[in-house]
Amino acid sequence: MQHKSPSSIADEFERALGAIRTRVSVSSQRLAIAYSGGLDSAVLLHLAHAYAQASGLTLFAFHVHHGLSPNADRWLAHCQKQCALLGVSFDARHVAIDDTAKNGIEEAARLHRYAALGEMCRAHDVPLLLTAHHQDDQAETVLLQLLRGSGVAGLSGMDESNHAPDLLGDAQLLMGRPLLHVSRAALAAHVDTCGIAYVEDESNTDPRYARNALRRHVMPLLQQYFPGYQSRFARSAGHAQSAQRLLVDLARQDLSACLEGERLNVHRMRQFDDERIDNLLRYWFASRGVRMPSTSWLNEMRTQLLEAKQDAQLCVTHADCEIRRHREHVFMTHRRDQASAPVPENFAWEGQASLHWPQFGGTLYFDAGEHGVDPEWLRAQRLSIRLRSGGERLKPAANRPTRSLKQHYQGLDVPAWERERLPLVFADEQVLFAAGIGMDSHCLSVGAGKKIVLRWEFDRA
Repeated sequence: MQHKSPSSIADEFERALGAIRTRVSVSSQRLAIAYSGGLDSAVLLHLAHAYAQASGLTLFAFHVHHGLSPNADRWLAHCQKQCALLGVSFDARHVAIDDTAKNGIEEAARLHRYAALGEMCRAHDVPLLLTAHHQDDQAETVLLQLLRGSGVAGLSGMDESNHAPDLLGDAQLLMGRPLLHVSRAALAAHVDTCGIAYVEDESNTDPRYARNALRRHVMPLLQQYFPGYQSRFARSAGHAQSAQRLLVDLARQDLSACLEGERLNVHRMRQFDDERIDNLLRYWFASRGVRMPSTSWLNEMRTQLLEAKQDAQLCVTHADCEIRRHREHVFMTHRRDQASAPVPENFAWEGQASLHWPQFGGTLYFDAGEHGVDPEWLRAQRLSIRLRSGGERLKPAANRPTRSLKQHYQGLDVPAWERERLPLVFADEQVLFAAGIGMDSHCLSVGAGKKIVLRWEFDRA
């Protein structure tokens, strides 16, 4: 295989990094790399160092010490030394990996690593983090996703740059991969030619990890029978990325057509075929920061949402949320622990503008208004906040009848699950205020002067 020369790799790196830097939303002269000390990141360090010097940038190298290897301390010392020789600012974080992690040590280490890298970027005010992912990594990612039965999004592989707030903890931080079009063999040849020092991570040869098993046993056979397969896999990933962008554009349009506030209109969704509805729902999940469900789960949810009777109290449980349908609308709500229902709380009003009630998930406001209760009367009351227990009644205005809260909520089209968490405020045993409905007219004061109107707002997620 013909390898790229050091100058051509540097040229490819500069081209890719130049394109990536145009996507950084803030103007900054700071740049960082993720530096493990291995061969790939060692090349990245030297290329980024040369680029930073030529461009007048300040370069940082960030290292994450997982403590999983007996050599971890030696790797940290090596990285610190290499950065000192080049005059590159160095920082590191120690993370503790739980060997009982639900998704395995490999995934736990990955999540901790990116979280630590994001923390260091924020600490040093760096808007762009570079990683050493290369063409072989892209090929392995595509093949792994194919083996997992992933859709177009998974087969897209890694982008040259993207925001990853769920990994890095910052929606503004951009992650770039300027070596994504360079092969591992080319990087190894570059190390030999330039005499770059690096460390060997013994875990990279452990076949218990899926990626290592592919790297040791599958990829060599692909190279033997299909030389240059990496570039063709990368080309396929590029085609998948183009297709995914079109799917996202379509989903964005469909969601806009079906979204009413934060709920989906079922009648409008029915105008689309099943595949288009699934595409819309996946985009809706992603836009709300909810983990992507499996295809079978999504199919079952879609069927229930579209075929349930209008008066059905439908609730489909997801790991991160609950999907509910009320009449002709679909809602995404937080999962709640039924065992942790808040108990009634007594309180006195002493003139505060608001009182926060974490156990009820919101804030009670005391606004000034023309039609409300007398402030002095309110100060003298024994107040309490609680959830409905059944049988409560309220008269919203002098010219309107006293009705049960259930009847009021039904008339206002408040979904049943929302009614369960809307708090009430009592003056002794008289309902003074019902969230979602308003004040009880029996307590309202007439005449001139300042009045107090109660108002409830739930905390934002």
